[in-house]
Amino acid sequence: MVIRPLTRFGLLAGLITLAADQASKWWILEGLNLPDLRQVVLLPFLNFTMVWNHGVTFGLLNGFGEWGHIILAVVSLAVVAALGVWLWRAETKLVAIATGAIAGGAIGNVIDRLRFGAVVDFIHVHAGTPWGDYSWYVFNVADAAIVCGVVALVFDSQFPRKTLDPGRTRE
Repeated sequence: MVIRPLTRFGLLAGLITLAADQASKWWILEGLNLPDLRQVVLLPFLNFTMVWNHGVTFGLLNGFGEWGHIILAVVSLAVVAALGVWLWRAETKLVAIATGAIAGGAIGNVIDRLRFGAVVDFIHVHAGTPWGDYSWYVFNVADAAIVCGVVALVFDSQFPRKTLDPGRTRE
């Protein structure tokens, strides 16, 4: 089986995302020992804050009970399989890299669910504003890759390209 060049870009993006995610979580848990420290202030707007996320990205869907982490892992792996098909059919580097990053992030979070029963989240962005304090959800490298990948796919979908058939545009 020959792997297309664009598919290689996506696979590389996925592997880099997965490696960065798992390395950062290992360092947070083992190197920094954030579970014991609970929080480390890095900048006036950025902390490392330990959160065990039992839901999906940004804590959504965390009410599945005792089997929730298994259910979410299975659903995530089904999404990764669909992303693999999308990656195989990718027509641009942007789509290939975005789908790879999303898949790599999803696999990173699946690994956490299977190892710990929850996802390791630790990046906490917050700021004071004239209207009050603002605090974003605590997230991780995988979550950031997933969100950036989705944004890239939405961006890409806004610009139709010509296909091999000059009479058709991308659907």
